[in-house]
Amino acid sequence: MKNWIWIGLAVIAVVCAVRAAPSTPADIERSQNRVVPVPFSVSSAAEALQKTLDVADMHADSLLWKRDILERSDRGHVDLPRLIEGHYALQVFSSVTKSPAGQNFNSNSADTDTVTGLVKIQEQPMRTWDSLLQRSLYHAEKLRGFAQASQGQLRLITSPEDIDRLLADRKQGETVVGGMLSIEGLHDLEGKIENLDVLHDAGFRMAGLTHFFDNDIAGSMHGLNKGGLTPLGRQVVARMEALGMIVDLAHASHATIADVLAMARRAVVFSHGGVLGTCNVNRNLTDDEIRGIAKTGGVIGIGFFRGAICSTEPKDVARAIAYVRDVVGIDHVGLGSDFDGGTTVAFDASQIAAVTQALLDAGFAEDDIRKVMGGNVLRVLRAGIAPATP
Repeated sequence: MKNWIWIGLAVIAVVCAVRAAPSTPADIERSQNRVVPVPFSVSSAAEALQKTLDVADMHADSLLWKRDILERSDRGHVDLPRLIEGHYALQVFSSVTKSPAGQNFNSNSADTDTVTGLVKIQEQPMRTWDSLLQRSLYHAEKLRGFAQASQGQLRLITSPEDIDRLLADRKQGETVVGGMLSIEGLHDLEGKIENLDVLHDAGFRMAGLTHFFDNDIAGSMHGLNKGGLTPLGRQVVARMEALGMIVDLAHASHATIADVLAMARRAVVFSHGGVLGTCNVNRNLTDDEIRGIAKTGGVIGIGFFRGAICSTEPKDVARAIAYVRDVVGIDHVGLGSDFDGGTTVAFDASQIAAVTQALLDAGFAEDDIRKVMGGNVLRVLRAGIAPATP
């Protein structure tokens, strides 16, 4: 009888667990992209300054999820209404194509993938079920479709001229936000360098070499071996620079960062993360890496999540920004939220003035706040997406 009681209890537990587990695309995203508020207030002075800013953020994973970003949502962190409310000029949207089971900052193999299950649950086109390249191309199609349906409020950015036009129109009072495509790990090349041109033709203008595992391009900060650039990786970096596709060192191993900095001829970025000087987590930059990125003319995007700043509080975003400023100067630091990246944050895109307030509280001058909140990123992206001159 006791055995049957235990069996019965076990069945009940399994049933309850299944019922409690997220079962729809909306439920899954709601469980992954959370806002857990912390106390903060935004002064009238910060609100007034915010209305004059052209905010630019180098990393959000919103295209991964089954959600219309033209509509304000009760889940996630980014959509067009919230970007407009936050006075964004540009949001970089990343394409996530693969993520290992048990993902962590220390060590992951490339043998498993949780994105495949999400792709199927979200009923994406079957061509995306077993092709990482097709997943990225689908994300590009999604952003282009959103832009076409936005009545001019969302523009796909693919050239320096697009950025110039965007900023000029915003200055004239138009309500418009730019969206630029990036990639989180070039495993979506599927081992073929010619696919880089396919992705560039689809609109991608930035790419991280790795994500949470080593691939055939480079070693990851979170991989098993954490090696440097492979021979294919060196070809890829050179081709990216020729095309005008910005190299993103987020998630790259220390060996990969060193290899890229040694061969870079154009500015590189670290799109989202933090610095070891304020948060000792195995995804953040050393001081020498900060200096190396700045030496290329690049910019470091500070994230809003615990792995980047060891909290989710706006004051710690400002603290990390101040650290980079003190190491290499104000021109090499910006925003890299990692919104909608399976992250828990304290505020969403509509509340980005919390960072403006934190910078004011930390004693930043208004001109420097303009650089951090968007000016630096816009400058580097504008230069970096132009094809290389012969």
